[in-house]
Amino acid sequence: MPGDPVLTTSSAPAAPPVYPNGPLSPINRAQAASSTVVQLQPPPDLWARIRSGFAMPDLQGELVTDREQWYASRPDYMQRMTERSSKYLFHIVEELERRNMPTELALLPYIESAFNPQAVSSAKAAGMWQFMPATGKYFDLKQNAFRDDRRDVLASTRAALDYLQKLHRMFGDWHLALAAYNWGEGSVGRAIARNKKDGLGTGYQDLRMPDETRLYVPKLQAVKNIVANPQAFRAELPLIENHPYFQQVLISRDIDVALAAKLADVALADFKALNPSAHRPVIIASGTPLILLPWDNAKIFQRNFEAYTQGQYASWTAWTAPATLSVGDAARRVGMSEADLRGVNNIPPRMLIKAGSTLLVPRTATTDSDVTSHVADTAQVAFAPEIVTRKTSVKARKGETVTTIARRYGLSAANVAEWNDVSANAAFKLGHQVVLFLPVKASSTRRAAPSRSNIKAIKRSPGKTVIKSKKR
Repeated sequence: MPGDPVLTTSSAPAAPPVYPNGPLSPINRAQAASSTVVQLQPPPDLWARIRSGFAMPDLQGELVTDREQWYASRPDYMQRMTERSSKYLFHIVEELERRNMPTELALLPYIESAFNPQAVSSAKAAGMWQFMPATGKYFDLKQNAFRDDRRDVLASTRAALDYLQKLHRMFGDWHLALAAYNWGEGSVGRAIARNKKDGLGTGYQDLRMPDETRLYVPKLQAVKNIVANPQAFRAELPLIENHPYFQQVLISRDIDVALAAKLADVALADFKALNPSAHRPVIIASGTPLILLPWDNAKIFQRNFEAYTQGQYASWTAWTAPATLSVGDAARRVGMSEADLRGVNNIPPRMLIKAGSTLLVPRTATTDSDVTSHVADTAQVAFAPEIVTRKTSVKARKGETVTTIARRYGLSAANVAEWNDVSANAAFKLGHQVVLFLPVKASSTRRAAPSRSNIKAIKRSPGKTVIKSKKR
């Protein structure tokens, strides 16, 4: 785009270089001429480095062409995606090369989440690699009240590459591995088994699969083709330097997210983009001891962190509910308004906070200790529906006691005794008015009158019409 540094040039990938393996032996002139010399100069930018690592077979077909046109016709969308990816791509490429994996896989988050680490799908998949909760747990991505590692840049990338390697070992083919990443390994395995039974091919394009999975690899191939030759698609790729964007910084104390960004001299939005798993206003050091900061801001943060003398680093701490409480009761205990407690802990309406839940609450001036590692790793919040009751009275039957009435209405005997100011083993006289507080049931929905679109007229006799509802 005008005014922005762009990269629009590309060249055909060079032949793979030859690396020494085992004892060295002399080669002749013809052998030397046919081999590529390893470049001592690093690639000028990250796009060139990604291109040089392409190793997956290309997919051809109408679906690829269709996706190429879709992306190429949306230059603003492509620009936003690629600019967002500039914070994470270097790290992903480094990890892929270290594992000897195809660098096309660095482009997969474009398909999964448009490189948005805060993305959440309708199926509850989260992060730029879009892990479902159960799959995330299988790959050691912690999900609790204080962090969600499915959003964490380093942890989710490690887990995604672990998963892709596992799938590639299972199927021996990158296209099938990608289909399994999207559709599930069991689904791909069953589709392969069906085709084998029917004497059909078992490649990616041979299998019957949902439309989303059918388009999945063509989308990746389309982005790969645009990255490989942006000029052919009149595309502009923003310059991404072949240099780490961020570095890890150790934090020794709990610290507010806003303060951490301020001490690093980083815009709050940029700080959150690098540390997306910190979805609360405080970072718990015992659970998240490392934060990511832009390369040049790491030393600024360390210097300012050590020089900070304006009080505590964190204005929030953890509090565990000692019993099942209403939100109002919990708010009074921790000195917050009910609205603030709901907001900071994402408490839905008409819910009770269950005993043992860990909530984020204000840290008092006298609280010196940080949240423990046990709480940071295991903290969960659980809710129970809030039951609305109404006061009523019922007549005691012959021989009725506190216990029998409590059993009849599904109540505790202690509560019935308390409401009636009697002992828990008391008996009532026949006809005695016993006070109870019973749950209010939602009034049953009245049967709606048929709408105009839902009725038909049936003529019975001249001048007389009977209205009947249509059957669905």
